[in-house]
Amino acid sequence: MTLDAAIRERAENWAKLDPNPVTSKYVQELLEQASSQTDAAEKICNLFPDGRIGFGTAGLRSTMTPGPMGMNDLVVVQAAQGIAKYVLQQNPAKEGERLGAVIGYDHREQKSLELSSLSFALLTALVFQQAGLDTVLLDGFVATPLVPFTLSKRKAVVGIMITASHNPKNDAGYKVYWNNGCQIRAPVDKGIAEAILENLTPWVNYGALLKARKEQRSAEPCLGLSSPDTTKEMITAYFETIKSCGLVTGQASLLSQFKDDAWKPPSIAYTAMHGVGLPFAVRSYETFGFPPFQAVPSQMNPDPSFPTVPFPNPEEKGALDISKAFAEEHGCDVIIGNDPDADRLAVAERDRKTGKWTVFTGDQIGSMLGCWLYEQVGKPSGKRVSMCASTVSSKMLAEIARVEGFYFEDTLTGFKWIGSRAEELNREGYFALFGYEEAIGFSCGNVVFDKDGISGLGVFTELTYNVYQKGMSLAQHMQSLYDKYGEFCSNNGYFILEDPSVVQKIMDIMTCNGQFMLDTVGPYKVDSTRYLGEPAYDSTTDNKLPRLATSKSSPMITLRFTNGCVAQFRASGTEPKFKYYIEMKGQVGASRENVEAELMKFSETIIRELVKPEEHGLIVPSKG
Repeated sequence: MTLDAAIRERAENWAKLDPNPVTSKYVQELLEQASSQTDAAEKICNLFPDGRIGFGTAGLRSTMTPGPMGMNDLVVVQAAQGIAKYVLQQNPAKEGERLGAVIGYDHREQKSLELSSLSFALLTALVFQQAGLDTVLLDGFVATPLVPFTLSKRKAVVGIMITASHNPKNDAGYKVYWNNGCQIRAPVDKGIAEAILENLTPWVNYGALLKARKEQRSAEPCLGLSSPDTTKEMITAYFETIKSCGLVTGQASLLSQFKDDAWKPPSIAYTAMHGVGLPFAVRSYETFGFPPFQAVPSQMNPDPSFPTVPFPNPEEKGALDISKAFAEEHGCDVIIGNDPDADRLAVAERDRKTGKWTVFTGDQIGSMLGCWLYEQVGKPSGKRVSMCASTVSSKMLAEIARVEGFYFEDTLTGFKWIGSRAEELNREGYFALFGYEEAIGFSCGNVVFDKDGISGLGVFTELTYNVYQKGMSLAQHMQSLYDKYGEFCSNNGYFILEDPSVVQKIMDIMTCNGQFMLDTVGPYKVDSTRYLGEPAYDSTTDNKLPRLATSKSSPMITLRFTNGCVAQFRASGTEPKFKYYIEMKGQVGASRENVEAELMKFSETIIRELVKPEEHGLIVPSKG
């Protein structure tokens, strides 16, 4: 195989600029082998296509590899330089003032290439210092929520959390927060992307700077770039804010009220999913006054190899199997877990009589938390309470808001939208009490305007103690909410995409090629259509335009039917998946079994007629 001259030139130039001697040497050796070894030439072609990694969900995320499409030292330097330039352009400092930046990182690493979240954090700190930013590099592995919290607390203008969250072990990510404490969104993301392209050449020899620091301060993990005292101060302030905004309601005192020996207090198991959450979860329990949980030992410490869960996403089937086995062995009733960067929250419960497990969905957790927070915090406060949820989440929280009388608003998918809208509502005089997305992301109180599995852990444990003190299980409590607000049954899932172009083909079917004439699907009549793509459309508004922002590259469609079902479809922003969210609301008092049966019948028809999985080459994910 002959290596194309343009590809060779891209690889050679990249190797020259790369501040990491290991990845630079790796590429140089591949180039030397490419003329005689086909596999080396193929590797170079794969690593150096005509393009580069782009901004996705609030930043960068990719596999840790050399080249412009991977997460590596050079890509991080280029991103940091672009961000620094854009920050300085958009936030003119007053005379004598230095703009602030905050950086946090998780435990991910690719040892063979000497790539890691720590090295990315150190390089980002060096770049920001070169740009004149007053930079706080948080000391040690931190939970993601600590970055937006520190940013807001210190009135900084930009924050970086280096994490790939729940992605597979070889991935790394670069999450960017703006001066409002929220994940970046348009037009900031576009402005940063343009600034990165204008700053691809390293300003200085960062490799030499790092080498010098390693020689001078090798005993310090962060080479003297981190801020240990500030980190301790911010962690303390974070948990104090959880108290001051009213989230701690004293349910731990209920321990003394469990008088019936047959119904003991809940015993809780915790899993950190091989991530950074454990010390923050321990501190959360101390803040709320709970006795210690039982940590799942094989998953409690940070381990970048994720040995027990190849996909460390608590939502994935089988991800909680080890936690369940541990809970059964140690007599635990409830599992509460975080994903590896501790910004998401998973909950499962074992029936004390049957031993059967219930893994609660994000919508169920969100409905329980929303109702609990309104009753315990929002209503007693006397403030104007607001809550938000992504538009693909269950409509149950909206129904709770309608019945109870607080303000609710749905947003686009992702916490860059949920958090931003909550922050705006907070400035408008609302008490932005809760926000959530169905992908087990929750924001309790106005501690941070991003998903936060640490505050959520404490709040949900309070809810659990309260429910158990009443002699109920969480499953029974959830059913009581259905009895009050209606049976909301959902069927959420996804297909694996091999060809991204089929997304538009599917959308063309649903929009009738932009004519929006879909009237029936099988026996089901369409009541309304909203398309967040091009051309944008909403049949329910006077001007036929949607209230929510639209995207040509990431379209989403919402179809409401006269039988009370809502079907929504979109492509994932971070993974090769085509997702569907289908929900039916049964009337108060309706049998859940009947509602679920009708929902599944409806779902099969909608997917068969509109998505056409076989025709479009969509792959049904494994059920393992």
